[in-house]
Amino acid sequence: MLDAGLICHLGVVARGVPMVVPTGYGRIGDTLYLHGSTGATSLRAGGGGGEVCVTVTHLDGIVLARSAFHHSVNYRSAMVYGTPRLVTDPDEHLAGLRAITEQLAPGQWDAVRPPTRKELAATAVLALSLAEASVKIRQGPPIDDEEDYGLPIWAGVLPLRTTWGEPEPDPALTADLPVPGHIASRNITIG
Repeated sequence: MLDAGLICHLGVVARGVPMVVPTGYGRIGDTLYLHGSTGATSLRAGGGGGEVCVTVTHLDGIVLARSAFHHSVNYRSAMVYGTPRLVTDPDEHLAGLRAITEQLAPGQWDAVRPPTRKELAATAVLALSLAEASVKIRQGPPIDDEEDYGLPIWAGVLPLRTTWGEPEPDPALTADLPVPGHIASRNITIG
């Protein structure tokens, strides 16, 4: 479920107030890596020894029932809990950033300029063990009250699928460059 996602939500308590921030992530084995600016409140709070919750959700469809009460959604979600550690080892820091980049765009890490020392110093990476995780799934048709099944009201599932669009070149490109194969080939459904 984590490998099929692109964005997670990092929940932390910062200055006594809960906050949830969307961010990119990557996984290596049983460790989830998150990144952001070294000045980001959420990463400072998460890397400061406090508990966090990270969630990834895939919405698969809207479940339309015969009654408003029984409407629902089909989804898959993962919740990871724990106390992340700030990654200080340079090799692990780089590996975490590579995992995050490859999660969003497989093949991209090897196609671009590597980060400079200044960029690495400005980017915090948190490592969170997957030891405490929970997965929830809801799938299938609506579950109505028995007496409602005979009502002349359409019920069922409206599936949702996320797909990639056509790559849009940066207007600042200095040459007419073809779209790299690892990007052009991503015309598959996400999740």
